[in-house]
Amino acid sequence: MSRLAHIVWHRLTGLMPGELNKAELAWLLSPHFHLTLLSRRRATMIVNRVRLFAFLFAVLTPLWSIIDYLVFPFPLWFALASMRILASVAFGLLVLYYRPSGSLTDAYRAMALLFAIPTIFYVATHQLLVNYQLTGMQAAIGAGYAFLPFVLLAGLSIFPLTLLENILFALPMLLAQAVSGIISWATLDWPSFAGAFWLLTLITGVSTLAGLSQLAFMIALVRQAIRDPLTGIFSRRSGEEVLELQFIISCRSNAPLAVAFLDLDHFKSVNDSYGHEAGDEVLVGATESIADNLRRGDMVARWGGEEFILIMPNTDLEQAQQAMRRLRQSGFGTRPDGRPVTASIGLAERIEDGAQDWKTLVERADQRMYKAKESGRDRIVADDIQ
Repeated sequence: MSRLAHIVWHRLTGLMPGELNKAELAWLLSPHFHLTLLSRRRATMIVNRVRLFAFLFAVLTPLWSIIDYLVFPFPLWFALASMRILASVAFGLLVLYYRPSGSLTDAYRAMALLFAIPTIFYVATHQLLVNYQLTGMQAAIGAGYAFLPFVLLAGLSIFPLTLLENILFALPMLLAQAVSGIISWATLDWPSFAGAFWLLTLITGVSTLAGLSQLAFMIALVRQAIRDPLTGIFSRRSGEEVLELQFIISCRSNAPLAVAFLDLDHFKSVNDSYGHEAGDEVLVGATESIADNLRRGDMVARWGGEEFILIMPNTDLEQAQQAMRRLRQSGFGTRPDGRPVTASIGLAERIEDGAQDWKTLVERADQRMYKAKESGRDRIVADDIQ
């Protein structure tokens, strides 16, 4: 059985050649495996697509009242039109007042609202329509209301969702379809109902695969965008995003946040004496040494050239100095001539330095890094005292 599951999984992942590496395949199953930067980008995309979907429904939902007016008796038309207007207003409010925040929780809430509105509308209209004996054209138009769950489940395909998220969002709509069958139990055409439910399940499967494919493509793009192509660590832009997020979290929880600005000493001489290829090898070696000795929860980004930023959440200045001493003891690799690579390090901490934003914090660490260079290099500077 396990071998069969392995074969099936291998076949499925083979449908996305080159998009994901082996470590990223688990990211398709649950959002708990995702990097913070991926979650923020995905949350923004989800909310933007929710608003697009809601705008479309806000415009189209009331327009169908014209068709209803032509075929249904006035009491039924009025009730349906009232429901359509309420649904349209709800969709409009979602468009007007929901904005991307980068929070996955907000994105989930937006999706829940988006799908809750038509789901409630579907259950309410279905219960209303079963009280009327519709024939001919009226029955044909009334049957059209039964297709709303199909549209909703197909709409899941535009969102980059994990397998778990797809299941959780599709389940309420499948349950709503089951509830509608229970409501009309006495007059239910069971073969027709079973066929419709199977079709809904099939559409859910197709939408899930489409969403997973979107997510896989997004993971690949985000990986390329957030990683430095040479060293594989965070790029400067990604480092800025992480710093901004960690600074906000630090302020809200009144927790320390330390930053180390690290510059490799005499790196230009490596490029000048041995060539840029040798310089790249030194950079990669230094990066590997830094990454291997990072504490759990710390992050490193290449800031530019031979400069790196180390982000240390929940770390005060003394703890940061201890961490940097251990890092210096471990070393930063070797130069082409066999001598050890050294680095000048400047440290800053949000509370200790009274930084009002993450840029000020980085600038303070940068200034201290230059002070370390002026003082003879290969050292740590953690204050402004000469």
